[in-house]
Formats: sequence, structure tokens, C-alpha cells
Amino acid sequence: MAVRLPILPTLSGYQRSSLGPDVLAGLTLVAIAVPEQMATAHLANMPEVAGLYAFVAGSLLFALIGCNRQMSVGADSTIAPIIAAGVLAVAAVGAPDYTHLVSFLALMVGVLVIAVGLLRLGWIAELISTPVITGVLGGIAIEILVRQLPAILGLAGGGTTTVERVQKVLDQIGHTNSWSILIAVVVLVLIVAAEHIDRRIPGALIGLVVSIVAVAALKLDAHGVQVVGTIHGGLPAFAVPSSSWVDARHLVVPALTIAFVCVAQTAATIRASTTAPAGAQDFNRDLVAIGAGSVVAGLSGSFAVDSSPPRTAIVTASGGRSQVTSIIAAGIALGVVLFATGLLKDLPKATLGAILVFVATRLFRIKVLRQILAFSRVEFGLAVVTLLTVAFFGIEQGVVLAIVLCLADRTRRAARPRDSILGREPGTDHWIPTDSGRPTEQATGIVVYLIYGPVWYGNADFVRLRIRHAITEAAQPVHGLVLDANGIPDIDFTGTQALGELGAELKTEGVTIAIARASHLVHRDLQFSGLLASLGPNRVYDTVDAAVLALTPAK
Repeated sequence: MAVRLPILPTLSGYQRSSLGPDVLAGLTLVAIAVPEQMATAHLANMPEVAGLYAFVAGSLLFALIGCNRQMSVGADSTIAPIIAAGVLAVAAVGAPDYTHLVSFLALMVGVLVIAVGLLRLGWIAELISTPVITGVLGGIAIEILVRQLPAILGLAGGGTTTVERVQKVLDQIGHTNSWSILIAVVVLVLIVAAEHIDRRIPGALIGLVVSIVAVAALKLDAHGVQVVGTIHGGLPAFAVPSSSWVDARHLVVPALTIAFVCVAQTAATIRASTTAPAGAQDFNRDLVAIGAGSVVAGLSGSFAVDSSPPRTAIVTASGGRSQVTSIIAAGIALGVVLFATGLLKDLPKATLGAILVFVATRLFRIKVLRQILAFSRVEFGLAVVTLLTVAFFGIEQGVVLAIVLCLADRTRRAARPRDSILGREPGTDHWIPTDSGRPTEQATGIVVYLIYGPVWYGNADFVRLRIRHAITEAAQPVHGLVLDANGIPDIDFTGTQALGELGAELKTEGVTIAIARASHLVHRDLQFSGLLASLGPNRVYDTVDAAVLALTPAK
């Protein structure tokens, strides 16, 4: 019997035959991750090397603790803008405190995500629906695109909000640099072509190498092409980042937002994985691993890490079988940090901008938005409102709004549940909705009413009025009402009171109520509330047809 190791759980029972595929997958992963991680560091307004530190910390800690065999963890373009926005509210980019606060924020996020995992609170990821999370990602995509316009166009840029950034670009549009634009276009074409041919081809790395060679060979920095310049590599100086109590209080909301996004994105990454779905215990352990990665990243002077759905998909497609893949990729990335940063001094900022624009196109899920629109205009509206809020007012505000909208929409649905009037299929004892498109017949003087949802304090009056309306609109005088409880999962005290009051009113009008197909839980609720006793003996039936026959006068 296999025994799960307390550390390196994905290596439990490791087979030698897996080493070859893991090595190849690791090489593919690092080829894609190195340029992407450097570009993502720009989103957080951090040095390029900080992105590589984050990748190494996230990959190694997840390999050490996590359970998912293919998940890739590191700097992530979804949370990087939230990091930048949160710290910019406290310190300016380039200020001595900025880097310290980014790292301190990583510690806060790491502790929160670890706590979520240890307390088994991973279910909070379910508080945001797919349409709303699609809106959040779309808003982040717009913000990434706007942030990268100056780098791609060779402009100075400026501004703190999306609108201000666009205005600055428009004001400077006459000073665009043609070489920067050409570099960005070529890199984008290479990435898109590689993606189209085979996702395992490192288009971003090819574009990075080509652009560096072009700048060095043609001396494009003398023609106004902005380059990253000297990158200081080497091992990070591990230390606990400092922060004042006042600054820490300002970072609480960004930390909570980032932690929530990490939990939600990790759940989405696992759901999208082609491997067997994780159990709750494995998922929570994965969260602990990701949180530990953020803690180590913060101690190394970098920023918070997250799981990456695209890189995880790359690992899976490349044949990676365990976290050996991430260990190999992290080792090579560390080698770049230690020995090869000098080769990156001619890296154009337009190249990093192009890589991030491609990432943004992957976050803006047009296909999913179309599917949502085809399914429900209301849910599409929620997605659009969230998208615009994130893009123009801020990611934190958008995430908070997303949670509120999801809960509000679910409450609205529960408060106004769907219902149906049922009719009997001719020649059978089956009762189906009269608007189902199949022929039905009604029992004389009897209304059969079905509600799809719980009866609770939020909809008790609504249900009572709907039943009243059904009786009033009946084609013939009504002497019997059958409440089909098959769609009712539970009834609270307010709901039983409302049904009791309705029963008393209908009794004075000569209408008898019967209940059909109630679950044992609903039956218990009705009994404890005293509603069964008030309805009279033998008014609960196993089937709708039995209830209708009981209310039908003998001939």
C-alpha cells in the first residue's frame, strides 16, 4: 500500500520512467515561464529578477508541500496588478519603501492563504460565479493592456487610473517609436504562431531572444527603444520586510483580495486540469503550499505567488507527471538569475509589453462572454458591470462588487423562485408543467402548483401571492389545491407561517389543501411547525395523482 509522504507528496511511488517526460516538460515550462515571469514583475512595478525569484519560490514550495502533480505556481498576471494598486496607495514606485511593502504584502497574503488551507476554508472559492469571475478577468485584461501601451509605443506614459493612462498615451501619441512598435508586433506574431502550431513551443522565449539580438546588433537603444538595462542577479538577501503599523493597515484589504483571488484561481486551475479532481483535503493542502510560496517569496524580496492555469496546462500538455517538472524549471530559472542576467540588459521593454498583451488576450474570454449572453442576459449584465468596475475603478473594488453581485443574484433567484402549474398527461398518472409543450389535462376545480426552490422568509409572501394568483386565474372555481413539494428542499419557520395563514384563508373560502411528494426533511418541518395538524389528517401524499384523487369529489 502506497504511503503519502509528509513532504514531496507527488513523488510518492515515483517511477524512473517518469523522469524523461518530467525533464522535457520542465524544459518546456522554464522556456515559457522565464520571459512571462519577468514581464509579470513589470505589472507589480518590481524588478524583472523579482519575477524569477517568485517563480523559484512558488515552484519549490509547491513541489515540497503541494499535492497536485502538474500545477505550476509563481508570479501571476492576475494578482500582480492588485499588488501594484494596493502598494501604490501607500508608497510611490521607486520609493525605498515600495519594494519592502510589496514583500510585506506577500507575507500577509501567504499567511492568509495558509490559514484558509489549514482551516479548510477552500469552499470560499465558490462565492463567485463563472460569469462574474469572467468579468473580473476581463477587467484585469483591459488594465494590463492599457498599462503596456506606453512600453509598446515607446512612450513615457503616466497616470494612475485607466482613464488617466489612456489620456497620457493620447497626449504623447505623436512621439511613438516605430522600432518599439515593430518589436512588439514581431514578438506578438511569434507568440501567436507558436501557440497556433503547438502550445509547447516557447514563442515568448523566441521573441525575447530575437528582440535582444536585434537591439544589440542594430543599436536600437540609440534609436529610442527602451531597454530594461542592467539586471542585478545573484541570490536574494533573505530578510523579514519591514512595515509600519499604519502601512500594514492599508494593506489589509489588498491582502484579503489577493488571497481570495489565489483561492478562486487555484480552484479553477484544478477544475480545468485533465487529471483526477482533487479532494477537499488535497485542495486545502495545495493552498497551504501556495501560501508558503508567497511567504518565501516575501522573505526573498519578491511578491506574492499564485497558481497559473496556462502554465499548468502547458505542463500537462508537455507530459509532466510530477512536481519534478517544476523543480527542474525552478533550478534552470535560478541558474538564469545567478549566471545569465547580463545577457538581458538589451531586452526591450516593448518585448515584455507584447508578452503581457498576449496574456491579457487570454484573460479576456470572449467565447465565454458569448456563451453567458446566450444563456442569460442578467448574468451577462453582471459580468459586464464587474468587468467595467475592475477596468475603470480598480481590481479590489471589482472583486468586492463581484462577491456582492453574486450573493445578490443568488438571493434574488431564491427570493423569486420559478414555479409551474401542473397538468396530467392524458392516459397517465404523470403530472407535468402545462407550459412544457406537451398536451395536458386539468382536474376539475383543482390547481396543482409546483415551486422550484425553498420556502423561506425571503420569498414566503411571494409564494403565497403566486398561489393566490394561480387560484384566481383558474378557468373554473377551485375547491382544491395540491402543493407539489418535490421542488422544495426546505421550509423555514416564516415559510410555514405563510403557508399556514394561506391555508386558513383558503379554508374559509372552501378550498382544501393537500401536499404531495414532500421529502422527509420537509415533512419534518411541516410537522414541527404544526402546519400538518392545521391542514387536517391525511393531507400528505406520496404522489401528485394520489393527492388529486383524494381532493376529487366522489361521483
